[in-house]
Amino acid sequence: MHELIAGLMIKTVRICVLLLAGSLLMSCSGAYQSGDADVRYATVGSDTQKVRLAYRDRGTGQAVLLLHGFGASSYTWRHVEPALTASGYRVVTLDLKGFGLSEKPFDDGYSIFDQAALVSQFIDQIGLKKVTVIGHSLGGGVALVLALDNNPAKRKRIAKLVLINSIAYAQNIPIAFSILRTPVLGEISSRLVPLDVQTRVALKLAYFDDSKFDSHDVKQYSGPLKDKGSRHALIQTARQILPKNLPELSSRYKTIKIPALIIWCDRDKVIKPRIGLRLRNDLPNSTLRIMRRCGHMPQEERPQQTVELMQEFLKR
Repeated sequence: MHELIAGLMIKTVRICVLLLAGSLLMSCSGAYQSGDADVRYATVGSDTQKVRLAYRDRGTGQAVLLLHGFGASSYTWRHVEPALTASGYRVVTLDLKGFGLSEKPFDDGYSIFDQAALVSQFIDQIGLKKVTVIGHSLGGGVALVLALDNNPAKRKRIAKLVLINSIAYAQNIPIAFSILRTPVLGEISSRLVPLDVQTRVALKLAYFDDSKFDSHDVKQYSGPLKDKGSRHALIQTARQILPKNLPELSSRYKTIKIPALIIWCDRDKVIKPRIGLRLRNDLPNSTLRIMRRCGHMPQEERPQQTVELMQEFLKR
């Protein structure tokens, strides 16, 4: 009996670790330091449901908007942002609703469509015109929705797309992520495992080479999970990340005529490279670049190569 109980306890702990790994798995990034003087805020949303979004706006020149992935924040662009700014671009890094330093309301508006609507308002509010939208994972899905806006004037604001290991089609969900989506289990288990343990497990799953992150990164990555609002946002986003009408949405990718660069890693365990291949076939004006020996996060594992691909594409 004691062995049975012990076994059940061990299994429970493993499930909880997997669960919180899922909370970072789709992007594995943390928040800005709260004292970052460069952080600005924009208020968007409806008259009855406003949301404050945190962002940084640096440089001058052609505008580039960086959208992070699930469980992430603008911290994921810490290598990319300064390189693009130094190359003469205006670089805007945005924390999506529920992530990083942005507001985390206790509602259910966390689908890619909800996020895209807020980002669209944000683009107008800060005056971005002919902007290149660069999206990683969840952020890539948001970028695709922006490019498919039913309003032609809004579509014209998007000059180019860069999609990095992006969600795009219906797919099998990693077990850690599936647990996070499970009612009750998600809420309860998210409180049981130390944040550092959660984060290290998540990073090992998301990175191909786990020597690429250190204890400082672990501390930064675990930041978004420290309050109830963050946990709510993670769980709500996980449950809505692949919308029911995704097949209909993906059938419209062929109508996206703007230039698109697709960047993928050959060892991505979260969103397999075959998704990138399919996306290249569906986007008529796209180029696919597959990096070797990296996982779900090329902007962190292979930042120099990622930036070089971006710069080459932006110059066209």
